[in-house]
Amino acid sequence: MAQRFALMITPVDAADTRKDFSDTFVEMDVSAPALSVGEFSTQRGDGVFESIGVIDGHANEVEAHVQRLAHSARICDLPAPHLEQWRQAVAVAAARIPQGEAVVKLILSRGVEHGPAPTAWVTASPAPDFSAVRREGVRVVTLDRGYDLGAGERAPWLLLGAKTLSYAVNMAALREARRRGADDAVFVTRDGFVLEAPTASLIVRRGDEFITTAPSAGILHGTTQLSVYEYLESRGFRTEYATLSVSDLATADAAWLVSSIRLAVAITAVDGALLASDPALTAELNTFLRSPR
Repeated sequence: MAQRFALMITPVDAADTRKDFSDTFVEMDVSAPALSVGEFSTQRGDGVFESIGVIDGHANEVEAHVQRLAHSARICDLPAPHLEQWRQAVAVAAARIPQGEAVVKLILSRGVEHGPAPTAWVTASPAPDFSAVRREGVRVVTLDRGYDLGAGERAPWLLLGAKTLSYAVNMAALREARRRGADDAVFVTRDGFVLEAPTASLIVRRGDEFITTAPSAGILHGTTQLSVYEYLESRGFRTEYATLSVSDLATADAAWLVSSIRLAVAITAVDGALLASDPALTAELNTFLRSPR
């Protein structure tokens, strides 16, 4: 059983009508050099990506992820990815780690300066063990994202709705959260509204209603959040997209960060103040999120 796997992809035109794209995939030695020094993904972070959770060889929410990859590509003026080519690449990669939890990453880059463009690859590797954090939850701090709620619509060149490779700010926010004695962060706008975590979507509960920030605020539309909403609606709960203030988060009946690999983790404190949690529902959500979808 492979523990790590890499597949280079020769992107094809989105209108290509073939059924089998296996001849566009080349398996790579994960310990060998693979990218040119002129590659824009490493020089400028100029590309987009997706991370897909895999459980016992089954990749979850594949369609939502490839559609979001295409959405990010449009925002960044990248060539449209051929969705069936990427679906087949995901299937090949997921099959290489048939047991346990794994992560498949899709990367689409603008390419190489004066060379092939775009460039693309898929990787697969075992996921970290998140069982403890799913059980115990996380303490978060709110961090200023540096812009107001309308920035995404007013300034599309900021690429706020795209999942780009430029994750330096996200990682810096996590380091700052840990410096403040917390486990994670929630970004807030200059005018006091909550957005998302650096690597997760935010869902808050008020009574029997579950609320998340509307994607129009310039955040990623979370694939796991969509799955959670479908599950909650099947249980008879109300779900909503809305504008949430920092006080809405601090006074919520419960709140979660949800993402494809870590799944659902309860927020147990906000800026040092304890927040109520629902361990039974958290466990229920994670049982659902670990099931094939």
